[in-house]
Amino acid sequence: MVNKKAVAPCTDETCDVRVVHLERVARAKTEAIAPNDMERLALTYKIMGDPTRLKIILALRGGEMCVCDIAAFLGLSESAVSHQLRRLRESSLVRARRDGQILYYSLDDSHVLDLVTVGLHHIEEN
Repeated sequence: MVNKKAVAPCTDETCDVRVVHLERVARAKTEAIAPNDMERLALTYKIMGDPTRLKIILALRGGEMCVCDIAAFLGLSESAVSHQLRRLRESSLVRARRDGQILYYSLDDSHVLDLVTVGLHHIEEN
């Protein structure tokens, strides 16, 4: 079922006529995710949206690194790196493994790398 109502011409980002395709709206509502999951997903992208945290994630693609390694790579203090790693851990994007006195960080799982890889493919297409 289509609901039509003519309106004045619009910009390039909107339709020239107002048409609500009810079956498409119903499908989108059926496929929508729960509000709690939406918040968690948005937070994941927000955390990854910080350039320093994204650099850490990209550095960890090759394997685990300790805070000292990451700080040397980024040219930041270990304190600044620890703060960013805490945020990444809280969002389940990285995990830590202790080996004696050294704490090694790695990507939490392959999905984190998938998120970055898809993003990189997307920007390389344009």
